[in-house]
Amino acid sequence: MRIAAFVLLLAAAIPFAQAADWKMDPPASRLEFVASFEKTAAPGVFKDFDARIRFDAGKPEGGQIDVTIRTASADMSSADINKAIGGPEWFDFARYPQAAFHAAEIRRVDGNRFVARGTLSLKGVQQAVEVPFVWTDAADAATMEGELTLQRAAFGIGTGEWTATNVIGADVKIRFRLKLRKAG
Repeated sequence: MRIAAFVLLLAAAIPFAQAADWKMDPPASRLEFVASFEKTAAPGVFKDFDARIRFDAGKPEGGQIDVTIRTASADMSSADINKAIGGPEWFDFARYPQAAFHAAEIRRVDGNRFVARGTLSLKGVQQAVEVPFVWTDAADAATMEGELTLQRAAFGIGTGEWTATNVIGADVKIRFRLKLRKAG
């Protein structure tokens, strides 16, 4: 009887043991955003961010994603714009130096397409967000890439004279491509 109980406990633990810890390769990874200025794409990139992922494509519901972003690393390829977006009307780097995404709910959509449901913390606001992504892995390496659209006003991005959406659009597209290695 003890052997049967041990085997059942071992079998129950195996799915949890299969989830791998993944560490991001920063030079090979990219986190972009695309706003619009007078209906023209205004792209930018966050140069300093990190992702820690526990994930097994065969059992996604046991996964977890944690991303941290240094907001002051936002770069829109213009010194003047970079200075402006650091102010209180935009990202407010001084008060909110970091943004974060945490998800502990991941589900398969189909094939290698998944959705992570979690919380995005940005500029003092926490919002539930669904992040669709494609997962491709081979041995000890993986790629995670996806795209989603956020409403900037939901996070207090673009306040004061920038609240209106006729010059700076309401939607901001987020694109990411993470190169990952198994941790350890």
